[in-house]
Amino acid sequence: MKNLLLLDLTIIVLYLLAMIVIGFYFSRKNTTTGQFTNASGSIPGWAIGLSIYATFLSSNTFLGVPGKAFGTNWNAFVFSLSMPFAAWVASKYFVPFYRSTGEISAYTNLEKRFGPWARTYAVICFLLTQLARMGSIFFGIALSLQALLGYSMSTIMIVMGICIIIYTVLGGMEAVIWTEVAQGIIKTLGAFLILYLIIADLPGGIKTLINIGTTDNKFSLGSLSPNITQSTFWVVLFYGFFINLNNFGMDQNYVQRYHTATSSAQASKSVWLCVALYVPASLLFFIIGAALYAYYQIHPQMIMAVKEQVAATKLATGASATQITQLAQKLTPVDYGDKVMPFFMVTKIPTGLVGLIVSAILSAAMSTISSGMNASATVFTQDIYQRYITTTSTDKQQLLVLKIATIVFGCLGLATGIAMIGIKSLLDIWWELSGIFAGGMLGLFLLGIISKQTKNHEALTAVIIGIVVILWMTFSGYIPAQYQFLKSPMHKNLIIVVGTLTIFLVGLLLTKIKHKQLGTTV
Repeated sequence: MKNLLLLDLTIIVLYLLAMIVIGFYFSRKNTTTGQFTNASGSIPGWAIGLSIYATFLSSNTFLGVPGKAFGTNWNAFVFSLSMPFAAWVASKYFVPFYRSTGEISAYTNLEKRFGPWARTYAVICFLLTQLARMGSIFFGIALSLQALLGYSMSTIMIVMGICIIIYTVLGGMEAVIWTEVAQGIIKTLGAFLILYLIIADLPGGIKTLINIGTTDNKFSLGSLSPNITQSTFWVVLFYGFFINLNNFGMDQNYVQRYHTATSSAQASKSVWLCVALYVPASLLFFIIGAALYAYYQIHPQMIMAVKEQVAATKLATGASATQITQLAQKLTPVDYGDKVMPFFMVTKIPTGLVGLIVSAILSAAMSTISSGMNASATVFTQDIYQRYITTTSTDKQQLLVLKIATIVFGCLGLATGIAMIGIKSLLDIWWELSGIFAGGMLGLFLLGIISKQTKNHEALTAVIIGIVVILWMTFSGYIPAQYQFLKSPMHKNLIIVVGTLTIFLVGLLLTKIKHKQLGTTV
């Protein structure tokens, strides 16, 4: 691999400095907690929509999606196709609900419905989800830049983490949103540029891409069979719907943005703008993955360096060149998909353009991490600090806690990213972790919103049962072979679907049984 040249480094440094300058600019306004957490409700809907779009379009999309498309097919695109259904529910029910409560935290209402345990449970699930999300994004940054800079992945994460923490702590939510507006534009232009460079260097251009993709079934959206043990069209569709319902309805990252809007109508429009931008943008990244696959099918000798790099990491230290080459030849596209786009950038993109594209990848990462840090700090301050530590703190003290918590969660997310070094698929690990942590939270929220008669005891029992089901589905792969009948027959993407429905339906059933015993109607 080669190192970045001076022009590319200059572009990247200027981009990072611009983000920090934005943080300093908005720091002048951050004198209250309201300004830090929701920008005092002064952001137009189009800017919020671009901000949410930028959060969705993280490095998990920028690197994980092309890697997934390169290694398999377009099955994961079904996730994006589920977004309009979740957006409809969110704009019609969730946005008006949160705007009417006036509560900056998405989880305050759960305590009003079911007691302190429900709020605390949801907060823990959210914070764990954020650590998983930020960790996977940090990992994505390092994965792309390691080949260019030659430094260790942990070193790259630390340097980038410091930059992100600085502008997020200084600028608060307003800086997060306006930097994400710029980042959303940059990363989209970067994706178009990458696709153009691949197609321009591909003999036969788009025709070759279509021919190879069709021959090798790269454009498949997955099987339409009702098979729940594999990643079929329906498994991904249901997974996507429930995850996006959780994003728009329970994720503090998005709920907090609803409060930054000037009106409920503007907040709802921001959700639809996000969907209108993200669905075609995600398709663009699947096309990039298919184009890279076609490119390296035409030039198989070029990809050998990536395969040998992956093989070397799989073998023990000191393995011979022959051993590495032998293993490399056995690897499939699934094994090295995430590394293909960074490799293409290193070897085929001209000087100057590399800096622009790396800046786009950085923007894809920074937008998600910065919003995650701000949202995590807000939840900690509102739902833990003010709820359990002190109820008499001044606004100035709360602002200080917000900034300290932002730094702490940024560091924890960074540590999670370092711990992820060596995972096989960036997109797979994020999908699995988010499904595990989000399932119980969404089920409890839906129970509280839809079933007005469900009380504390029914909800708590339903959550306990739901957690047992989620843990069973998550860890059933470790059950010994002699107890095969105890293993979950379902694909792991269905964890959030089954977990959510278990909590919701068990809660409804227990409520119905209780009212039947009391002789009342639900």
